[in-house]
Amino acid sequence: MKIAIPKEIAPNERRVALIPETVARFVKSGLEVAVQAGAGEAASFPDQAYTAAGAKIVADAKAILSDADVVLKIQKPANEELALMKEGSVLIALLQPATNPDLVDMLAKRKITSFSMDAIPRITRAQPMDVLSSQSTVAGYKAVLLAANALPKFLPMLTTAAGTIIPAKAFILGAGVAGLQAIATARRLGAIVQAFDVRPAVKEQVESLGAKFVGVAIEEAAAATGYAKELSEEHQRKERELIAQYAKDADIIITTALVPGKRAPLLITKEMVASMKPGSVILDLAAEQGGNCELTQAGRDVVQNGVTILGPLNLPSSMSYHASQMYSRNMASFFMLMVKEGKLNLDFNDEVIKGSCITHQGQVLRH
Repeated sequence: MKIAIPKEIAPNERRVALIPETVARFVKSGLEVAVQAGAGEAASFPDQAYTAAGAKIVADAKAILSDADVVLKIQKPANEELALMKEGSVLIALLQPATNPDLVDMLAKRKITSFSMDAIPRITRAQPMDVLSSQSTVAGYKAVLLAANALPKFLPMLTTAAGTIIPAKAFILGAGVAGLQAIATARRLGAIVQAFDVRPAVKEQVESLGAKFVGVAIEEAAAATGYAKELSEEHQRKERELIAQYAKDADIIITTALVPGKRAPLLITKEMVASMKPGSVILDLAAEQGGNCELTQAGRDVVQNGVTILGPLNLPSSMSYHASQMYSRNMASFFMLMVKEGKLNLDFNDEVIKGSCITHQGQVLRH
């Protein structure tokens, strides 16, 4: 079975789907791995490291994709990549099927069996495969560093000859994986941290990290799949009312609220921004899905009423070494579930395989 790792071509994508450490495991299991030349360079994994791990280095995308039985990627494939893949091959990547229906239809038309890493069921057995959690860990950490860099203040309390500097206040919206990592990072840097969430179950986790929990308890905020779900307009109104009380005193706000396949919920209105102190910073991790802040512009930094609003895209890519390492280990855990004696074994009675399969034998199984 031939496994292909093409070089990512999406703008500003620096990660790679498999790192040499994982490639060595695959080769030891009897799998043949080909890596496109330069695929790991932006993540600090040179071609020679892959060669030493037992991979074959292939010069270009056409050569590597047209010969592959299985293609492992980070980002969804571009049309030109799909055109090079052979019928009946397998693709595993972050496909985001709910927001890319045309891609799903094209995969079915090309009779490519596809699995989306962001569709893996959130069950205990699948935790080692949870790409959303691993990449959110990276994003939550980097978000605080970027916000601190934009803030014209110290984060920790300092006692100096020039007097005492009071610590900055950080307000984290959403206590999922990204939010919890943001809380932990802000606390390490010395900020006073408050965190908001609508799920009562996360209160203990927030407080264990040294932050104050504030929230409107809404038991139905999490879907049965383990992912957040869209709330009613009435619940969203209650959320915003409570958030407004804390936003005006915050030096840093990190927003992390996402609902799969939907526009990100609006949590911070322009009126809230106007109430904030000049010099304050909002970093919106939901920028790619419309933003949690009304004034967020994806991929841009905006200053409104003295408040800086950051809308970064693909933060995990900015920490490509460890983001790739974590993704690669997630990918290995998932892919090896489908391998038996060096051959592909798709057991659709397995809820992880069934739940993450998007297309198979020309049919669309889920969007």
